[in-house]
Amino acid sequence: MSDPTQRNRLDEAESPYLRQHADNPVNWQPWDEQALDAAEAHDVPIFLSIGYAACHWCHVMEAESFQDEAVADLLNERFVPVKVDREERPDLDSVYMSICQQVTGGGGWPLSAWLTPEGKPFYVGTYFPPEEKQGRPGFSQLLERLSDSWSDPEQREEMENRARQWTDAIESDLEAVGEPGDPDENIIGTAATIAHRGADRDHGGWGSGGLKFPQTGRIHALLRARAGDEVSHTSGLSSGERRDPRDGEAPSGGGGQPSDDSLTVVEQTLDAMADRGLYDHVGGGFHRYSTDMRWEVPHFEKMLYDNAEIPRAFLAGYQALGNERYASVVRETFEFVQRELQHEDGGFFSTLDAVSRPPGSDESADTEEGAFYVWTPGQVHDAVADEQAADVFCEYFGVSERGNFEGATVLGVRKPVNVLAEEYELSEAELIETLQDALDEAFEAREARPRPARDEKILAGWNGLMISTLAEGAVVLDDAYADVAADALGFVREQLWDDDEQRLSRRYKDGDVAIDGYLEDYAFLGRGAFDLYQATGEVEYLDFALDLADAITAAFWDSEAETLYFTPTDGETLVARPQELTDQSTPSSTGVAVSLLLELSHFSDGDSFADVAEHVVRSHADRISANPLQHASLTLATDTYERGSLELTLTCDPTDPPSDWTATLAERYVPRRLLAWRPDDDATFESWLGALDLDDTPPIWAGREAADGAPTVYACRNFACSPPQHDLDEALDWGQN
Repeated sequence: MSDPTQRNRLDEAESPYLRQHADNPVNWQPWDEQALDAAEAHDVPIFLSIGYAACHWCHVMEAESFQDEAVADLLNERFVPVKVDREERPDLDSVYMSICQQVTGGGGWPLSAWLTPEGKPFYVGTYFPPEEKQGRPGFSQLLERLSDSWSDPEQREEMENRARQWTDAIESDLEAVGEPGDPDENIIGTAATIAHRGADRDHGGWGSGGLKFPQTGRIHALLRARAGDEVSHTSGLSSGERRDPRDGEAPSGGGGQPSDDSLTVVEQTLDAMADRGLYDHVGGGFHRYSTDMRWEVPHFEKMLYDNAEIPRAFLAGYQALGNERYASVVRETFEFVQRELQHEDGGFFSTLDAVSRPPGSDESADTEEGAFYVWTPGQVHDAVADEQAADVFCEYFGVSERGNFEGATVLGVRKPVNVLAEEYELSEAELIETLQDALDEAFEAREARPRPARDEKILAGWNGLMISTLAEGAVVLDDAYADVAADALGFVREQLWDDDEQRLSRRYKDGDVAIDGYLEDYAFLGRGAFDLYQATGEVEYLDFALDLADAITAAFWDSEAETLYFTPTDGETLVARPQELTDQSTPSSTGVAVSLLLELSHFSDGDSFADVAEHVVRSHADRISANPLQHASLTLATDTYERGSLELTLTCDPTDPPSDWTATLAERYVPRRLLAWRPDDDATFESWLGALDLDDTPPIWAGREAADGAPTVYACRNFACSPPQHDLDEALDWGQN
């Protein structure tokens, strides 16, 4: 039998990230039995490198080390080098990132881990430079040292002892389940109070002196708590007020004297993300995170999940605060996602890289990060025909000769419209029109630049996040977004869902389907399907959501441990079986799954969904209470468990609901809102029950026929219901009092 480690096998992979390394002189292996068996047969350690296609430092380490022949010789002769795409294998990433964070106090990508042939880690880190630098060992020297230690019997014994200890630490971190307990009855108020106290009141968001990430779970917690008066601060804008997005207030990120109010924290954070460098002002959409506390310079990669979850927070903020700018940001982001991340058949691709390379250029070509997005004054004046419009653009967005990023400028709002209008002796409307024309011209000019590479794998879970937000956008902004969401859901169902086996695959790439779905795939896609039902009233989406919920309880629920694991019961055995309890770059899959099961329990003909959700909440109650913000999605799920959803049974023709209902749903922020559309004619309703394989009418629909032959709303919470109403506003007033 030939030795698979004698060649680089990544040319067989579909992952764009793995393909990026297919030409390295390193004999990279994918994570599979052949690679693991080879390590055991040769009795050498595994060098595991985990990254993703848009990862900047992954590219740096490749250029510095993995393309170096001498480094490749070391790796090929003394290790089995294995490359993993973290977006395809989040289970592996979770396992080895756990020990990296425990040992080093931090993490990130590329994640570099050295493992025994059994997969147990004994050395771990992230990026390593070619030579020792800033306290990091040089990569070649580290390889030699670890290889020499492995060959020395005494040192190897120490390494294997460490591997056993570290594996125990991983199990303790990822598999731990506490004694069942009662959750904090006011967990959302506790979370909101902590979020309020920890907010950066100068620049918006959370964190100071370093990186700033979107923390959308905290925004939802603040809004939900504020709506329920679980925190006590002075009042902000009411949900009925609408503020012009360019009303002449100072740009966000500090200044002014905001009231000490949770809504103000939300507003400051959303304004900072919309006005500063995190947002792509020319093309729409959000970058990954800010490299500074002022939100000025981002890490320029664009991820599908960020451009799903951040707009979802903006939609909630739009309803709660009435700032039309937030709606514009969502629309522009949806346009970006459809234009640059959508497959022609409906599904959504994963990422855009932070760097771009001219077509046909080789790996040595200039690939400065952010080159596609930044501007100099000369570039603006070349792009914008009217001299005054170019000047307005530069002043509004702060484009200067000095710049704020490697001699160029990341666009961010620097001067209010009313000030600029006065300076240029224009009305505010005229100045806004001038600015928009300049943006349009800048967009066209930017289209001619070398584009960032696109990772064209389609992931079930990330598509679920996007489908959810599009569905919410259909409720709040424009029902046309439901069609976009439906196309994406149809693509994922056709390509990744096995209806006979009731199983979901994770990844589609150019016709190739691979990897069994993880909890996040089922939970995120299930939430997307259910949200699409709530947006459209079409029973097929509810039916699919119920199928996915059934699969969650069958494949991921462990009745002995009373928890949901991230990997399916029949999945690959790793050194630990992870749970995903905390929110990271994506929401906690456990938290989303619990929320989904609680919502769908209203439509099921048994108690299994609610029972699983309750057990998970109780199993992790102490952990959630100890750090509700770290467990933001589980905190939101616990709040729903404790307080119940506001159930709105909407009995009418779901394809043609009353216009005043849709207007109310668009305008009012309603936390824990659950829309249960119900046909108003018996024949259609019976067909729904048949489509859902229900023998009995679930309580949320039972006895809730149209009153007086007119569209009727029933508002219910915690087993108490309003009288039948024809006015949705009145029903909501009952439910929110």
